[in-house]
Amino acid sequence: MKIATYNVNGVKGRLAVLLRWLGEAESDGVVLQELKALQEKFPEKPIRDLGYDVIWHGQKSWNGVAMLSRVGEIHETRRGLPGDPDPGQSRYIEAAVNGILRLYLPNGNPRPGPKFDYKLAWFERLMDHAAGLLESGLPVMLAGDFNVMPTDLDVYKPERWLDDALFAPEVREAFFRLTGQGWTDALRTLHPDEVIYTFWDYFRSAYGRNAGLRIDHLLLSPALADRLVVAQVDRHVRGWEKTSDHAPVWIELADKPKRKRTKKAVA
Repeated sequence: MKIATYNVNGVKGRLAVLLRWLGEAESDGVVLQELKALQEKFPEKPIRDLGYDVIWHGQKSWNGVAMLSRVGEIHETRRGLPGDPDPGQSRYIEAAVNGILRLYLPNGNPRPGPKFDYKLAWFERLMDHAAGLLESGLPVMLAGDFNVMPTDLDVYKPERWLDDALFAPEVREAFFRLTGQGWTDALRTLHPDEVIYTFWDYFRSAYGRNAGLRIDHLLLSPALADRLVVAQVDRHVRGWEKTSDHAPVWIELADKPKRKRTKKAVA
């Protein structure tokens, strides 16, 4: 099974790019971020014409999320995180198709300030909810643009980002508290020492110089981590005309766990 996450950065203006990539990648499941389209303006028909079931939570501005599936009907279970005082900001959608959650973490800039405080508070709510999902024992995935560069390896020239909300110590610490619950960072697990980016700014020829960031993540619960066989970035899509500043990130899951889990000995 192949599952991808892609910050499309405006689904209406980049619909041709999205459809081209969907046709090329043939992913079984896709999660999209930054739709920048109101609920009634989401381009449902051309996506369904490619064989995808789709749910979405549209919003103008920088938000809006969607989930696509070619392997079964999507059953939405949650829209917005528990306790979010501003549920109108479409950053989270959860569904029962193949155990996928999808999210778009707030950018948080400028830092310090209200936007950064909201980002940290949103992260705390995510962690509270994610802990409960792990306790369920179900196969679950947290997929999306986290707007977090976890380590120096995940950013070109980290010294230039020391004051940015995407690289702030508080945000990186929150990311590792989240993964410390038991979530597996798919890309970093299979590529522990590789410089691998998912975002390149439009300015200063960032893509040509590979001056990128790794901010799009796929985090897997133990049940899914045992099935992880491939994790990659479709970097070439970033080089297409009129494309997003992000590239799609995808994983492949085996039908069965790669190894058997051993039962704990009973004293």
